This record gives sequence, C-alpha cells and structure tokens, in this order.
Amino acid sequence: MTTTLQEGILVGCGNPLLDISAIVPLEFLKKYAMKEDDAILAEERHMPIYQELVDGFQAEFLAGGSVQNSLRIAQWILGQPKVAVFFGCVGQDKYADILAEKARSAGLDVHYQVKKDVPTGTCAVLITGTHRSLCANLAAANNFTIDHLEEPGNKALVDNALYYYISGFFLTVNPPSIMKVAATAHANQRPFLMNLSAPFISQFYMAPLLAVLPYVDIIFGNEAEAQAFAEAQKWPSEDLREIGKRLVAMDKLNPSRPRIAILTQGCDPVLLIQQDSVQEFPVTKLAVHEIVDTNGAGDAFVGGFLSQFVQGKSLDVCIRCGNYAAGHIIKNPGCTYNGKPEFVE
Repeated sequence: MTTTLQEGILVGCGNPLLDISAIVPLEFLKKYAMKEDDAILAEERHMPIYQELVDGFQAEFLAGGSVQNSLRIAQWILGQPKVAVFFGCVGQDKYADILAEKARSAGLDVHYQVKKDVPTGTCAVLITGTHRSLCANLAAANNFTIDHLEEPGNKALVDNALYYYISGFFLTVNPPSIMKVAATAHANQRPFLMNLSAPFISQFYMAPLLAVLPYVDIIFGNEAEAQAFAEAQKWPSEDLREIGKRLVAMDKLNPSRPRIAILTQGCDPVLLIQQDSVQEFPVTKLAVHEIVDTNGAGDAFVGGFLSQFVQGKSLDVCIRCGNYAAGHIIKNPGCTYNGKPEFVE
C-alpha cells in the first residue's frame, strides 16, 4: 500500500455471523440432512447443530458472514484500517462481542445494529475433506431494519462512500435497505456491486433480486449460482459464458456504465463478461495437500477484487488479486489469512 485512501470509501451491508467451524464426518452431514457444499438457512431441525459442534468437535470461532468476510480480506490486503464500513445486525451477547472484536482487529469499521432479545447469528461450517457445508442461523442478523441506516451518523457513512457492496444473502433480510443503498449509489454515480451468493437466492428470492439488479454495476457469482439464476429465468443453463452475457444485458438504470459479470468456477478460469467480450483469467492450481478448506474462497475473491477496485486499478488487476486472495484463504482454515499479503500487480 503506497497511497493512503480516505476512510469509509467502501460500505458493505450483510449478515454478521459468528462462524462455528469444525471438521466433521460425513455421517454428521447426513444426520442433519445436508449435502457436501450446501449453503442453507437453518430450519428447526438444524438448531442443535451449533452447540453440538462446540461440545463434540474442536470448533473454532471465526468472524463470518459473506460481506463481513470480503471486507476483512480487503482490509488485510489494503493494510490501512477503516477503509471499509460494515452494517449488519447482532444480538447483545458474548458472540456479538467476539464478532466485533475480531472484525475491528481486522481493520473493519463495524456499525452493528443491536437487538437485545435475539441471539447473534451463527453459521455452522462443516468441513469434510476439501468440501465445506454451511448452515446459517441468521437470528439477530434477520432483524436488520432500514432505520439503522437512517440514523444521522450512519446515513453520513452511506452518503459519503464511493463504493458499495451487498450480498444476495441480504435479500432474505431487508430489501428496503438494499434499495436505499442502491439508490444512493445511483444518485451519486458510484459503483454498486452485488453477489448472487447461493443457488437458493435465485430459487426463492428472485423478486427482490430482480428489483435491485437494474442498479448493479458488477455482479459476482460462481457456476452453481449462475446456473440457478439461469434456471429460474428459464434460460439455457449449460453455458456459463452465455448466462453471463444475458446477465449483463438485463435492464440497467445507468446505461453509461454497462454491467459487468464476474463468474468464478473453482479451479477453472474466472470469466470476466462485458457487453462485447468474455475474458478468462486462469487460477493457480493448488496441490491437494495445500488445500485446507474452501470455506470463504468466494468471499476472499471478492475481498481481493475490492481491495484493488477501491484504488482505481484495472479490472484485470482486481481479478488477479481476487484469485490471489482466494488461493491464500484456501490454504488456511475458514476465511482466515496469515502474514502480510504478497500480491504483486
């Protein structure tokens, strides 16, 4: 980091979750009717899972939630605190304290809305070999309300930001807040970035997703998320490039800034899809023994991307940094990093 960035230029909204991460046998997934690489919201039958991980496995606590993860990674690479501001809702409990401490020590400027009578959200991260399955109990995260963004101090933070990032996961919580941030970005001609987040978002939350999409300048997703979107739209879903082209061609409020789609596909190349081009960016393949767990790889990719994007770097530099960050995270447990970043443009 040579240039000093203004504080608070990047605002993110999402679900702050305390990740409870543990290596478990496949039987554990079956017990909770889960599959490898699932990303689901907890139902009643899943509620005992969190305590069971703490009691029966060597569970680790990590600051989680997709957007919070991405912003932590961006902060790590930038090496300058408080470039990113994060909004989300927590309870008033020890998990919230752990979350805030971990997020702030990562350089993130967190402004949580606090709900006294609801526990802080948790996410069970179940690691089976190189697979990871997520079961999120949003709890307090589900209670985020737009009035938190309308408090004068918070409103100033939103108004003064230069870049905005929101996950598709937040569509399940508070679409009015997303629309407010999107409208602010649009009014000020500032980039609004969003993530498809998980297949279930396209399957069950397509209406709020389509409402915000005209504001979205850059959309991220992996192959499963892009295919789920295509299927929900009744598009052919085999060809990722074709899906990306259709995504960027959908209605957009500010046609002077054409939409960009960035689709990841594991160890296959990242696709950068613009109006008239599709570019591929190869991913450095890791040896099997280097892969600790893939949890947070997608979040890390976005974090790496954002760290360069807020510095005005070109898209190819942003994507290469995304690939660097994802590759680093995969070698560590959960969405964690170690040492100083070694990304070279």
